[in-house]
Amino acid sequence: MSETSRTRPAAETAGELPIRMLHDRLLVEPDKEAGERKSSAGIVIPATAAMGKRLAWGTVVATGPNVRQVSLHDTILFDPEDRAEVELDGSLYTLLRERDIHAISQTAGEDRTGLYL
Repeated sequence: MSETSRTRPAAETAGELPIRMLHDRLLVEPDKEAGERKSSAGIVIPATAAMGKRLAWGTVVATGPNVRQVSLHDTILFDPEDRAEVELDGSLYTLLRERDIHAISQTAGEDRTGLYL
């Protein structure tokens, strides 16, 4: 190979998953708490209750080489209706494109200023 050839960013995978994502694809592990939930008054709402369109949270466990805005282990917000599911090593994952993500969760320390001495 010549030294002028382009190098592409490598795809990232968390742990030992037997998969390598392509292009702008993401492999997401949906939150386990997406089932039952409690209202502010303490009423338990089952997962089967009919509601309006509800977005879901998940954790990114693998990214393709062309993903630019999302990193491994980010917690993201996505529409569970627009998804493809895949089972790997007995666990259920969701396959998304980067453009299908609505938001990325920020941790409490990300927006703070640094320590200056």
